[in-house]
Amino acid sequence: MNVGIIGAGGIAYKLHLPQLVQIPGVKVTHIAGQQPERLKMLCEKFDIPHSSPNYEDLLADDSIDGLIVATPHPHHVPLGLKVLEAGKHLLMQKPLCGDMSEANQFVEAVEKTQKTVMALPHFGAETYQARELIEQGAIGKVSGAGCRVSHGGPEVYYAEIRDAFGETGDELWFFKASDASVGALFDMGVYAIANLVATLGTVKSVMGLVATMDKPTTLEDTATLILQFEGGAVGCMETGWCDPARTFQMRVHGTRGKIVVPGDAGASMTLWEPTSYTREDAPPKSTPIDASQHSRGSAHEHWVQCVNEGRHPERSNAWAARHVTEILLAGLESSRTGQRIAIHSKAER
Repeated sequence: MNVGIIGAGGIAYKLHLPQLVQIPGVKVTHIAGQQPERLKMLCEKFDIPHSSPNYEDLLADDSIDGLIVATPHPHHVPLGLKVLEAGKHLLMQKPLCGDMSEANQFVEAVEKTQKTVMALPHFGAETYQARELIEQGAIGKVSGAGCRVSHGGPEVYYAEIRDAFGETGDELWFFKASDASVGALFDMGVYAIANLVATLGTVKSVMGLVATMDKPTTLEDTATLILQFEGGAVGCMETGWCDPARTFQMRVHGTRGKIVVPGDAGASMTLWEPTSYTREDAPPKSTPIDASQHSRGSAHEHWVQCVNEGRHPERSNAWAARHVTEILLAGLESSRTGQRIAIHSKAER
């Protein structure tokens, strides 16, 4: 499988290329980007034979089987549509977009194509295991859930990228409302929402609050959303750019127990169950859960597997990405209006 990448930036350097070069039978043959020095460095480091300042060269090249869109998110959908029009498999960087009409247009195009489309985020084995445990009734009726994904901000992430490319300067497009349009809620909150949706399914309504606490931007750097799921459970999503200690936590509560990721005492996930339903002080029982059987490998391994099987990923797909986009946009609208916002899309096709 010959793969090309549109976008020669930090995410190509840090995520896509290191994973792709580990997959047998996959070769990155082309990369397109607007900065010649970055193209040169990436081609040399990852043994990429062809580069171009024009992404259309990759669209027109019949030797390329699949393309990865690794540009800033305002360009994702327009480029993704061109990739599908060119008849190539597509891996879309997160978040899908910040505009609902674009998200709908993308889904319409995916429904017409015979090619495989993966829309990040990719999920760890624990997310799939948690969903299976819930479907098996391991924690009873789900009543609540929460997920927080946050870090220290784009300037922390890009410090490593600048060092890798030998660049200087501290101006970041992430902080410019005219360039980015959305902030931490879409950048990091997409992971938390996507994991909750992959675990619990469709969200029916959203209430949200966002704030700008510390970063040099008018965009949100902190956000919390309250979610009502189709099954009735209430969930909470937290995210932000003001957490340099970094956080990934997910928990799902039910009438017979709870699931916690990461788990207790070093386990990747833990199932907690009551030892009594009538004695408040009876200690709960904890069971470490091995989720490895549910691993899809890296994001790119999963994409390639789906290409080989002629299907879309079961969770990281266009329909889920559209649903997550609507939830994120509803969170911003709710914060502006103080109102609960209904969600109309579904998590699945």
